[in-house]
Amino acid sequence: MVEITRVFWKRAFTSDGFLLGEIESAEVDMTTWQVTSLYVALTDEATKSLGFKVPFLGKVVVCLPVSTIKIIQDTAVLNKSMAELRDLKQCKE
Repeated sequence: MVEITRVFWKRAFTSDGFLLGEIESAEVDMTTWQVTSLYVALTDEATKSLGFKVPFLGKVVVCLPVSTIKIIQDTAVLNKSMAELRDLKQCKE
């Protein structure tokens, strides 16, 4: 078990080594008490690469299902490449 706040602010990399950004928060299913999604604040380079406009202030934050995460240790490594992330649909509320 790991305290959820210990994964926040870890850098997230795609499977092909691209720095995606930092984990900002998580979504928890309150019925099962399991983390279902992670919210990642994108770097400016990742923002452009994924087709978003870089905001003047702040960051673009995307929601990634936990199924896209391969491992979280010192950093988070996804099981998706940058090209695969372009086709991945964001989490929906």
